[in-house]
Amino acid sequence: MTKSASIKPLTLLPRLRRHPVLLAAGLLSVSAAGFFVVSSTRSTAAEPAPAPTAPRVTVATVEQKLVTDFEELTGHVDATETVELRARVSGHLESVNFEAGQQVNKGDVLFTIDPRWYQAQFDLATAQAELAEREAKRAVDLLAASAISNEEADGRRSRAAVARAQLATAQLDLEHTQVRAPISGRIGRAFITAGNLVSGNPGTATLLTTIVATGDAYVYADVDESTLLKFNRLSRENRILMRNGRVPVDLQLADENDYPRHGYIESADNHVNPATGSLVLRMIFPNTDGALIPGLFARVRIPVGAPQPALLVSERAIGTDQSQKFVFAVGRDNVVAYRTVKLGAILDGKRVVREGLNVGDSIIVNGVQRVRPGMAVSPEVQQIAQTPALTTSQTVVALH
Repeated sequence: MTKSASIKPLTLLPRLRRHPVLLAAGLLSVSAAGFFVVSSTRSTAAEPAPAPTAPRVTVATVEQKLVTDFEELTGHVDATETVELRARVSGHLESVNFEAGQQVNKGDVLFTIDPRWYQAQFDLATAQAELAEREAKRAVDLLAASAISNEEADGRRSRAAVARAQLATAQLDLEHTQVRAPISGRIGRAFITAGNLVSGNPGTATLLTTIVATGDAYVYADVDESTLLKFNRLSRENRILMRNGRVPVDLQLADENDYPRHGYIESADNHVNPATGSLVLRMIFPNTDGALIPGLFARVRIPVGAPQPALLVSERAIGTDQSQKFVFAVGRDNVVAYRTVKLGAILDGKRVVREGLNVGDSIIVNGVQRVRPGMAVSPEVQQIAQTPALTTSQTVVALH
């Protein structure tokens, strides 16, 4: 029978009993470790959580400026003078004396029509006129000597007058063989080249080229009936902005912003078109850079009120809450307040505020997404370049 070996549990207690100093040291270290864990846990739990930091935002003060309401219209540019240059005598075109698009001056010879036929007609008319003049002068002496009758003397004088008229006509025809620029301006291309036959007959005269005046340019725009009535009413009440006795208007082309061109209303049509219910305005603008090319479309704005104080805020400060607009204002206690606003026009990247704010209010322009109403914030004032106060002559204009 096999004896099973007895297994004793392994323990350090007998050894520790043999070494009382080690036993005491071990118990002391275990107690100290337990005390450290408990004390550390209690200390951590007792510390309060740090307070959240107030978000930093940028604020700006609500500005006040003089603003003039206006209406915006679509118009087209036209030259102050436009000429369709046509032949005035018939004949073969001998030469074209310009290049398309160049600047020409009044009186420059642009085309030459073969002048030989008209030179011959002029020489013949000259000879006939000289003969008729001599006969008319001799008739005076013959009539005094009773050598001719009164009827004969009258006939000679009449023939002399006809000869003078024929000479003047021949001279005009000869002059018209040199087609000259009737105005100064920019010329277009030649529609007829040298060697072609051109007609100078009225109604069928050949179109040779066109010339448009440079310098000031006209802009035509249609004003609808409601705007016209409003403008006339305010004009009668002397509430329309005027400069030097004229109504100022502003213009921008398709590639321009902020209406950099300034002119005035030159005239208006004398009746409203019943088919469209609109009236045509003609405005005049300087064209020193030559950008106002006839035929271009342009945006123009006309004032429909007198300058009035208005509040301006940055576009970045405006938020949308469903159908209403709002801004976040910051009070003296640096707490955010929700303000609904009623907006007006856009002016130099800023919006006119009709209702909801006061002059001097501080509103958040940067950091709007990080704040909520009632939240405390750390505001930083936006630095704005100082500009002189506006006067009536410096009135800015805003769009409805």
